[in-house]
Amino acid sequence: MTLGFIMMCHTALDRAAQVARFWAEAGCPVVIHVDRRVKPRAFRAMTGMLADLGNVSFCERFACEWGTWSLVAATQAAAAQMLAQHAHVRHVYLASGSCLPLRPVEELTTYLDARPDTDFIESVTTADVGWTVGGLDVERFMYRFPFSWRRQRALFDAYVNLQRRLKLRRRIPDGIVPHLGSQWWCLTRQTLSAILDAPDRPAVDRYFRRVWIPDESYFQTLARRHSRQIESRSLTLSKFDNQGKPHTFYDDHLQLLRRSDCFVARKIWPRADRLYRTLLAPSEAQPERAEPNPGKIDRLFSSAVERRVRGRPGLYMQSRFPRNDRENGRTCAPYSVFHGFTDLFEDFDLWLAKTIGGRVHGHLFSPEGAEFSGGASVFNGALSADATLRDYNPRSFLTNLVWNSRGERQVFQFSPRDNQACNAFMAADPNAQISVISGTWAVRLWQSGGDFPDIRRNAALLQKREAEHLAILRSMQVKARVRSWTMAEFIESPMESLQPILDEIRPRGAPPLAEAPRMADLSGFQAFLQRLKNEGMQPTLVGDVSLAGAQRPAVQDCARPYLVR
Repeated sequence: MTLGFIMMCHTALDRAAQVARFWAEAGCPVVIHVDRRVKPRAFRAMTGMLADLGNVSFCERFACEWGTWSLVAATQAAAAQMLAQHAHVRHVYLASGSCLPLRPVEELTTYLDARPDTDFIESVTTADVGWTVGGLDVERFMYRFPFSWRRQRALFDAYVNLQRRLKLRRRIPDGIVPHLGSQWWCLTRQTLSAILDAPDRPAVDRYFRRVWIPDESYFQTLARRHSRQIESRSLTLSKFDNQGKPHTFYDDHLQLLRRSDCFVARKIWPRADRLYRTLLAPSEAQPERAEPNPGKIDRLFSSAVERRVRGRPGLYMQSRFPRNDRENGRTCAPYSVFHGFTDLFEDFDLWLAKTIGGRVHGHLFSPEGAEFSGGASVFNGALSADATLRDYNPRSFLTNLVWNSRGERQVFQFSPRDNQACNAFMAADPNAQISVISGTWAVRLWQSGGDFPDIRRNAALLQKREAEHLAILRSMQVKARVRSWTMAEFIESPMESLQPILDEIRPRGAPPLAEAPRMADLSGFQAFLQRLKNEGMQPTLVGDVSLAGAQRPAVQDCARPYLVR
């Protein structure tokens, strides 16, 4: 059999001429349509490059615009000329000027010889498959589209909305079931002739003239009507992004393109010299490959699209700052927040760093500035400890801290005295581990020894802030791993409470805790709480503290950890 190619060209005509020569020298006739808007000088240059090839011809030219009937009219003219001038052609392959063959022509003709009655055209129904990406789907067949979507957007949208409001509907010609698919197909002579010579073609063409993007539906619909056997797929490799725009292939995509085993690829960058030089080489230089299977590289493209749309988890870019609750992960790695521990335990951050074998920060959101591990004024990624810089965007401060130190778990302290701007953000972050001992702020106030009226006011303020934080942590939107105790609950069994927290932070197989951190001396603390109550301030978040048991000396036991006093 003989295979014929139709090429739709509008730019990079020198590259299109190279591909046309490749196919023509392999014995395949080529009919080229060049957009009428191409400058005469460029068109003459292309015809001169191919003048020595007798099986290359140029058809009537149309001014083609995306989304309009002109693309179908140009294809019809080229197809009619192919069938009229080359009676021996049995399959017609539609390609663009930016297409590039991936395999020798002999492999393609052998493949089609084995399937003489098969039409390769992607063709899906609008009712069953969501083929389109954005824009109109079924509506493209229901309404009229006399205005250009690109040049007359306002008129286009207004006319569509008018038809929707008036509930206007077009009558679809008898025997037509609208289908959609890729415009790059390979049809048999019988099917293409039946489409072009159909008795009702004038009525069908009138209908499709006002369909939106008819080059994705005209042949796809009529092939279903006339074909003996359809394989609903294209032999041309073309990939699209989330906006429906085709991916462009460059020189470094050579191995990726070959892996697909497809016969033709679109769309190739005109300056991809290596691709054109390698893929247009003589056929003996290229190994034989298997059945076309673009699915081999689908996973890579899906990952690329997802990376482009969603970015990397926890990485906020100036070109893609996420909307709230639409980000691809609020932070990039797990981190731990210890709320209230430094008020209850002496040198808790130092004990914790020794226990987990890593760095532990102090109060990163302290009003005086971020307390980085070791007292550093600048942390990874030039992150400053200055409170003014941090509070300009506390969320970005936290996400940058985690991103800049990925691979090392970040652990820091928190209290109601700190900046509370990130409370809801951390509560909704699956990477956050938040452990809260409520009411320990009272220990710091008790130890301050200030005027009691000031202490009472500060206690009321801190309790209010902590209550608001706890309310956030108890909401339905929480995704963080949260553990919460009142101070009274925690001091009853601090080792049992600390062990599961540290088990999440430390490596698996780490030995159990041998000792707890040193607790602050709470002698006289109950009297302080009673005085707060007497002054009208009820410290409800502290819990019912009973220090009688906590004051008993710890008993050493090899089987159980002990509490250091």
